[in-house]
This record gives sequence, C-alpha cells and structure tokens, in this order.
Amino acid sequence: MPTVRVTRRAHFCSAHRIYRDDWSQEENREVFGDCSNPNWHGHNYILDVTVEGPVDPETGYVADLKVIKQVVKERVVDDVDHRNLNLEVPWLEGTIVSTENFAVAIWERIRGSLPSTVRLHRVFLQETPNNSVEYLGPEGD
Repeated sequence: MPTVRVTRRAHFCSAHRIYRDDWSQEENREVFGDCSNPNWHGHNYILDVTVEGPVDPETGYVADLKVIKQVVKERVVDDVDHRNLNLEVPWLEGTIVSTENFAVAIWERIRGSLPSTVRLHRVFLQETPNNSVEYLGPEGD
C-alpha cells in the first residue's frame, strides 16, 4: 500500500512570556523584545499535526481523523487553550516557551498516543500570520 500523509488542524489561544530567570529585565528585553513583557502576551495559535502510514484497504483511511483530533485535544489543546503557558501547563515547566520549544513539547505529548498504524510526521505551529515553526521530530524517529 502507498504511504500517505494526513493532517488535522486545531486552534487555541494562549498567553506566554519568553524570558530567562537568570537574566536581568534589560537582557531579556534586549534579546526577546516585546515577547519578554513581564505582563505576558497572547496568540491565536494554529496547530497542524501530520501523520503518515499506509492506506487501509478496508476503510481508505491512513487514520481516522476523529482519533487524531481526540489525541490532539486531550494531550494538547485541553491543557493550553486559554491558559498561560508559563504558569499553567506542567509539561512546559522549566522551558523557555518559544514557538520552537512549544512545537517540540507538543510532539513529545502526542507521539506515544497515536494509533500504532501511523507515524507522527510533522508538528506545524503557527503563532502569528507571519511566524510559524515546523518540527519533524528527532532523526530516526
């Protein structure tokens, strides 16, 4: 059977601050700019999760997208929607919550929860209309 990739999209809103505790306010402001605002800032995120696998000859599906949707909802969206990523999401604790690190953390949250017939191919996280990150996982994964 051919290998095909399918993508499920999710939306959520979250606040965060990009900063280092071990730096002064001035250093954080110089490196991270407005993203280091001590009063936080928010985004309307778009998350695309792409899985790949063989097409099932009985269903015509690579994966039931309802299942992928549920995994993304339970493992990610329910934890981060309308939350402060720095203060309210335990699986981001101790992380500089850049979009890059957030995408990697999302990968780790969902990779073991997907159906065994598919492989996680890509996490795409759009922070703004102009800024996005794509993570393809660790090599050999």
